Parts: sequence; structure tokens; C-alpha cells
Amino acid sequence: MAKPQEKVSFGERLKQIGQVFSFTAKQDKWFVPLVVAAIAIPIAITVTVVLLTGGWLWIPVGILFTLLAVLIVLNLRSNTAMMNVAEGQPGAAASLMENMRGDWRVRPAASSTTQFDMVHVVVGKPGVILLAEGDPQRVRSLLSQEKKRLVKVIGNAPIYDFVIGPDEGQLSIRKLRSTMLRLPKNLTGKDVNSLDKRLGALMSRPQMPKGAIPKNMRPSKGAFRQQRPR
Repeated sequence: MAKPQEKVSFGERLKQIGQVFSFTAKQDKWFVPLVVAAIAIPIAITVTVVLLTGGWLWIPVGILFTLLAVLIVLNLRSNTAMMNVAEGQPGAAASLMENMRGDWRVRPAASSTTQFDMVHVVVGKPGVILLAEGDPQRVRSLLSQEKKRLVKVIGNAPIYDFVIGPDEGQLSIRKLRSTMLRLPKNLTGKDVNSLDKRLGALMSRPQMPKGAIPKNMRPSKGAFRQQRPR
């Protein structure tokens, strides 16, 4: 579910930016050269303008443009690096949705199997969105079951479903954010709250994952016999 945003101090913000820099530099070999170019080009232009015009007021302007260029490079390349890491990872779609701006109520792996197939349920202004990850054949069956379960409580709210993956007919994890933002806003904030509460009540009932139970999770022999009243 969506959580209220906490205020982040200036020091924490700088620490976060530093972590993003470090992560992106490790994942993207072009990141450091592009950052160097983003710093060098504005500085060179600023120095040239100051020498030609003698206007020292261009220095703070040049500094601002340099910072802006670095932030643009960081934003673009860090997003690419994150997509490269997230692609193919179980639960990546839910993680991306939880970090998206806007009012998105995310319930990761609302339905799942022991083979790591899962369906995430997202509630937002477009309506109810089901994001399936895993084996295409198994998750389509899982999607169908989840739809039947949700239809009982969502009323007239629109429902969308996507299978996350690189193949034809699937939604690439790289296009998830843009696809979600392009969906029509069918519900008001009040509708989203009401729908989220109804789904919360439905999903509070525990569900067993589909598929064979792993051996280490099976009860020992005689466990049920011991529980019988004498």
C-alpha cells in the first residue's frame, strides 16, 4: 500500500544522490565519461563567455547549467541502469510501482505459486491493475483466477492486466512506468480510497500458494495424528 512520504533532510538527500552515483557508475560504463562531458562543456562555454565579455555574472549561471547537466545525465543513466538490473528479477514490477510518483496502492504478490509466478495488484486512478510475472502460461491462469476473485468487490472500476516480459504480447519492464502513466484516470481520489479498503478486506484472508508444497514445508509424519483429540 502507498505510504505517506517522509521528509528527507538535506544530508540524507546528498547521501541518496551519492548512492545513486555509485550504483550507476558500477552498472554503466558510459556514465562517468558522460558526467565528465556534462561538467567540462558548460565550464568551457562559461569561461569563453567570461573572457570575451568580461561579465563575471556569467559564472554562477555556468555553475547552475553544469549542475543541471550532471543531474540530467544522472537521471537518464540511472534509470537505464535500474532497468538493466530489474529485468528478469522476480518482484521487479511491484518494486518499480512502489517507487513511482503518484497515488499507487501496491500489493506485491497478492497471488503467487511456489514456482515464483506472481500477480501484483495495484490500485490507482486508472482503476485496478494486475501485473503478472513468471512463466507466461502459468501466470495467465493465475491472472484469470485473480480477476474472478476481484470482480466480486471492485464494482464498476476498470481492471487492466499485463504480463511482464520481453516477448511479443508482454509488457517490457522498461515500458512499465510510461504505460502506467498513459492509462486514463477513471477514478477520483475518494474512489481510490474506497476501492483500496474493499480490496484490503478481501485480501486480508490468507491464501495458500498454488503448486506443490516444498518438502521442507511439509508437516512431519504423524503430525495430524498427534493433533487428534483423544
